[in-house]
Amino acid sequence: MSTPAAPRPHWPLASEARYLGPHEGADPIDVTVVMRRRGDHPAPAAWPHQAAVRREDFGAQWGADPADAETIRNFARGHGLTETSCELHRRVMHLRGTPQALEQAFGAQLGRYQMPDGGPELMGCKLPPSLPSDISSRVIAVLGLDKRPVARPHFRRPAATPAKTYTPVQLGTLYQFPAKLDGTGQNVAVIELGGGFTRSDFTQYMQSLGIKPPTVNVVSVQGGTSQPGGDADGEVMLDVEVIGALAPGANIDVYFAPNTDQGFYEAISQAAHDATHQPSVISISWGGPEDSWSASSLNAMESALQDAAALGVTVTVACGDSGFTDGESDDKPHVDFPASSPYALACGGTKLVASATAITSETVWNELATNEGATGGGVSASFALPTWQKSMKVPKGANGFAGRGSPDVAGNADPNTGYQVRVDGQNEVIGGTSAVAPLWAALIARFNQQLGQNIGDPHEAFYSIGLTAFHDITQGSNGKFKAAKGWDACTGLGTPKGQTLLDALVKLKAGSGKAPAK
Repeated sequence: MSTPAAPRPHWPLASEARYLGPHEGADPIDVTVVMRRRGDHPAPAAWPHQAAVRREDFGAQWGADPADAETIRNFARGHGLTETSCELHRRVMHLRGTPQALEQAFGAQLGRYQMPDGGPELMGCKLPPSLPSDISSRVIAVLGLDKRPVARPHFRRPAATPAKTYTPVQLGTLYQFPAKLDGTGQNVAVIELGGGFTRSDFTQYMQSLGIKPPTVNVVSVQGGTSQPGGDADGEVMLDVEVIGALAPGANIDVYFAPNTDQGFYEAISQAAHDATHQPSVISISWGGPEDSWSASSLNAMESALQDAAALGVTVTVACGDSGFTDGESDDKPHVDFPASSPYALACGGTKLVASATAITSETVWNELATNEGATGGGVSASFALPTWQKSMKVPKGANGFAGRGSPDVAGNADPNTGYQVRVDGQNEVIGGTSAVAPLWAALIARFNQQLGQNIGDPHEAFYSIGLTAFHDITQGSNGKFKAAKGWDACTGLGTPKGQTLLDALVKLKAGSGKAPAK
């Protein structure tokens, strides 16, 4: 019997998945309905700004309308679906139903798919869910009907033993992280879509640096759990060890979620709204090409990032390790999402060489010639050019679209000048923009400690402060975009001069006039 022809995939990223036939089995499936928010989305004012609203007040101002929830609830009941929970402040309703009931309710066609790297069969959705007009206007997305992966971790291991590598502490010194600050009083959230955290490795690693290990909490999201033993452990331990080494006074909360649109959305949303841990920074080192996301999933993710910004939470995101194509095969420029969101501090990568405590050279990370990666970066095709980037000379994107430029900032990422870490009982070296997101998260935790408030969405402040607070990277390219004086689509504004950037933020907070000259 021949394999059925593959229908047009709901996930462009999963176009490589082989369609095996209709979904089989009758086990109930849990889905997340993401509802629209009341009014326009919250937009933070120019920095310094407090959070737009407190967590306890968010629902009343920016959550879902109870009337919308009731309409969706009645619709679900009419299709034999069971409501398992509803969180109006997060704008989510969780429903459970048989595959047949879900297909009928959401006009879905569920199938079985096989990813090219093997592994178990995965449920996929042939086309986007469809809803009656009186329901669709109230719903941003229905997540959970497709279990194919939406993101990959952005870390790289060197092909051979590098000659020069660094501990996070050494990089903190090179980047002038403010002394006498350690992130005390802050909680840093880390989003993981795979891998596992090994506490004994973390403790031993921190002790090797002479640092008291901070508290690490593991949070399960949508059934996701810490599962050590796979390749993605490198991602998890890199993230936690970089933050632990550079902000040892902060608590670290690791949110493990399935690598699906539902899991990724829920992880960001739950972390942003977490009233128990109350993170001030979220670090994300996972993503996928912007055009690989379905429109509804991208909109849902963007709404979660907007929530974070409104709550005063900074979100640092790795912008990818595959150069200007972001790993796509068409040799055209693509940016990675969620780094391309205007509510994410997109983190690009450099190759850093230092002598003692001084940087001797820093260029764009590009090892594409040896298949060892390069920093992502480029122009969004989904998000328009933000006001804070309008003077940055961001190049036009496809079809002349004036899109958001990525990245915003950068840090050491070349695996050949990588980070010394400990993973699964072994000391090793790892690079990638995955290292840069937690590096910036730790720096911002230190800033928040000194400022006595969350920076929140940092774009307005960072772009107004300008190049005086950054090492401007002017050499190299990511395969298409070249480094240049000022902002560029490889390294953004550059790598941090931590104390200088903090001094500028203190000056802005004091309202002492204009930001330092660019």
